[in-house]
Amino acid sequence: MRVAVDVSGLKTGHQFRGVGIYTRRLTEALKKNSFAGFSLVEFEGNNIPSESDLVHHPFFDFFFLSLPLLKAKPTIVTIHDCTPLVFPENYPPGLKGSLKYQIQKFSLKGVKRVITDSQNSKKDIVHFLNYPEDRIDVVPLAAGNELKKITDFKTLEAIKRKYLLPGKFVLYVGDVNYNKNLPGLVKACRKIGISLAVVGKQAVSENFDRGNIENKPLIDFLKLVDESKDVFRLGFVKEEELAGLYSLAACYCQPSFYEGFGMQVLEAMGCGCPVVASETSSFPEVAGKAATLVNPDSIENIAEGIKKTIEDQEFRDKIIKAGFTQVKKFSWQKTARETIKVYEKVLEKHNR
Repeated sequence: MRVAVDVSGLKTGHQFRGVGIYTRRLTEALKKNSFAGFSLVEFEGNNIPSESDLVHHPFFDFFFLSLPLLKAKPTIVTIHDCTPLVFPENYPPGLKGSLKYQIQKFSLKGVKRVITDSQNSKKDIVHFLNYPEDRIDVVPLAAGNELKKITDFKTLEAIKRKYLLPGKFVLYVGDVNYNKNLPGLVKACRKIGISLAVVGKQAVSENFDRGNIENKPLIDFLKLVDESKDVFRLGFVKEEELAGLYSLAACYCQPSFYEGFGMQVLEAMGCGCPVVASETSSFPEVAGKAATLVNPDSIENIAEGIKKTIEDQEFRDKIIKAGFTQVKKFSWQKTARETIKVYEKVLEKHNR
């Protein structure tokens, strides 16, 4: 079995975002899971190796032509979520984007199977893209293996000093898109008087298109935190420091309106950081009973969830312990093994 994986996402701005992280960690795990007769080759764009038996595109863009119309080899594509289709008013494609969406949707018909991160995303792919349910495989993601709880006092103090962090803070890691609900998190933290630390390049952005409606949540966020002393924008953080931030935080909060998976929830759990997350989309699947689930539409409920998680010591200890158990259910080796099963399923049918 010779599988060609499109690694274009590692060469663009996606390399530090979900698509890039998924592509990198999956290809690394696939190489470790290699067995006799299995080989993996990486390619970019349309430069598909002629000797490959199968092609895997680990991302799907709704409004750009990321999937070739003509498929010389049996093709699999990963669709992580349907965020732009769930919130069309917040992610308007424009005329060109609408046309490309129809082309992408048509091209998807020629794909042998679709891989997605959660049952919730599978439901949305069936609903919005009319892709056959029996050809969609749910393969959950995982936290990074290198993200573990840090207990060394000097290491933690050095990170705290570097970023000028207070003794107690809520942590958020990710982008500032509409579905992330970051302005709502800022308001919830202020309601209970606790600081917020935000990790991610977007939060420190200055040069961006302020006329683009997709950037409105970023503009709203920047207005909320302008010259404030209770929100710490840390920018991009290396993984070794990220583990320290998870270990230092009073809790991790991801009050998104919608997520395809929510990898950071597992990262926090693996570092012993109690989690507050939305009760919507994929979070119940990922977090199980190891997090405080809140209504993302209610600032009051988010604030109450954070307050309970930080102040109720018995409850806090309970979900931290449950988090360590929950995160063990996921691993990139398992993701790779389940992905290989999808490859085998496609080739078995193709070679009949």
